[in-house]
Amino acid sequence: MHLYIPSRSLLLDYKRRIFRLVVSLLIVCSASARDARIVMADLILSEKAQQGDLIEELSTFGDTIITEIYEAWRTGEIYLLDQESGSQLLQFTTSQQWALINTGEVIILTEAEVEKAKKMRPARALRKQMKRIIDTLGLKAADASLRIDSAIKLGRSQRLEFIPALEARLLIEPAKEVQLALKEALAISQLANGNEAEVMDAVGSLADLKSVASRAFLQTVLAQEIENERVDEPLAEACQQALSKIETHIKQQEFFGSFFRGISTGSVLLIVSFGLAITFGLMGVINMAHGEFVAIGGYVTFLVQNLFIQVWGLSSSAFGWYFIVALPTSFIVAAAIGFLMEKSIIRFLYRRPLESLLCTWGISMIMQQSFRLIFGAANVQVNNPTWLMGNLSFGGFQMSYTRLLIILIALIVVALTWLLLRQTNLGLHIRAVMQNRDMASSLGVPVARVNTMTFALGCGLAALGGAVLSQIGNVGPSMGQAYIVDSFMVVVTGSVGNLLGAGLSAMGIGLVDQLLQPSLGPVLGKITVFIVIILFLQWRPGGLFPARSRSLED
Repeated sequence: MHLYIPSRSLLLDYKRRIFRLVVSLLIVCSASARDARIVMADLILSEKAQQGDLIEELSTFGDTIITEIYEAWRTGEIYLLDQESGSQLLQFTTSQQWALINTGEVIILTEAEVEKAKKMRPARALRKQMKRIIDTLGLKAADASLRIDSAIKLGRSQRLEFIPALEARLLIEPAKEVQLALKEALAISQLANGNEAEVMDAVGSLADLKSVASRAFLQTVLAQEIENERVDEPLAEACQQALSKIETHIKQQEFFGSFFRGISTGSVLLIVSFGLAITFGLMGVINMAHGEFVAIGGYVTFLVQNLFIQVWGLSSSAFGWYFIVALPTSFIVAAAIGFLMEKSIIRFLYRRPLESLLCTWGISMIMQQSFRLIFGAANVQVNNPTWLMGNLSFGGFQMSYTRLLIILIALIVVALTWLLLRQTNLGLHIRAVMQNRDMASSLGVPVARVNTMTFALGCGLAALGGAVLSQIGNVGPSMGQAYIVDSFMVVVTGSVGNLLGAGLSAMGIGLVDQLLQPSLGPVLGKITVFIVIILFLQWRPGGLFPARSRSLED
């Protein structure tokens, strides 16, 4: 039996790491007893002999107020006012208002007090020490995303003086994502500052991390090896293998990103085209104004947002609920407008496709001009709620919360539409009228009422699509025009009046479009999608699930 005995250098390295960890933990624990403002005030007033300890204490804080006070100190905006009640250290804000450094409280000074105040400036040696503190301040921030950004920034600088700070933070960092960012930053720094063995280890670490940020730095190391005619050396081969691994990872990320965007684009198409599939299949009306109901959803979301801002304010926690309120509101408003439109215009256009096309096209132009008169020709701004900002990380792949919500809403729309058509009397009447209008009417089905409710439902679903689109795109008078052609393609490809076909077609068109765009570009990718649809309809003119009803074959 053989015992493994670590070398002396390895034991020393372990001891140094344990010592750094213990010291860092002790400093962090003691730092909680004092505020960053108080330490900065002590530093400004301290003698040279005391500054070292205060700088060391200040290095444990991650409060951004340190940067603010230091910049004011460096630019001559910190003043000392000696009074009988005691000295006050002040930061200039306006000609009369000043902020106390140790508390942040704003006070008002008289002109005589302002004249007595003495300007404070840091010494040159202290400025160098403070610059190190300011540069590494983000590593100690409370927000994990700020620590990640700071680590990446320090690593990309490849400056030797930042390596100890990165190593010390790595020893006490609890978040796994931040640990990975720190390891990546250290490896990138070692590429420029380490010896041959350390550079080899750094290349291997970056390959294991699949670090996209290190690609340019690895290419620099590889170019240096090629320039020195060491292409066959282990370092050059390691760089080539690391770059190959990173390139493969980038391609995988691009594919999954396009796939995810395709699912979300297909979800929007599904929501918009579901209403069109129902109305087109039930009434035979080609509604060219369907895109304007998408715009209604976007504008209703904009109005609800403004209402929340006026009542609660943009920074209030209640503001985040505006989108939840806007979804049903946009559906109700658009359904009401669709109800009135069907009662006054659309009911006279049944089974007259050409007249319905021309009439609804005219209505769409009137609605667009109305939007311009009411809201202006420029796009309006719709802010994302705070809970929709950010991304969900899964296996190194980022999925935005906004697009995930769109997919969820699409699933809810599918489920509710299925329940409406299968579990309610209105759904039974809709299916009966779609299969055989005359037979349904002779059996007592109120066809006129079914038509009205169905058209209102289709308009409401289009507005839901506009509401979700407001979170990922612009809201303007013509926002729905970008989706009207795609929606008709979805309906025709999936078979007129077939919701399953419309859903599959929407997802297929969205996926193909987004997967082709990285290689062909947005314009050529869209043209290719249309060509594929045309060829498909040549093969299956009835779409994915052609209708078998005799009334629809006439």
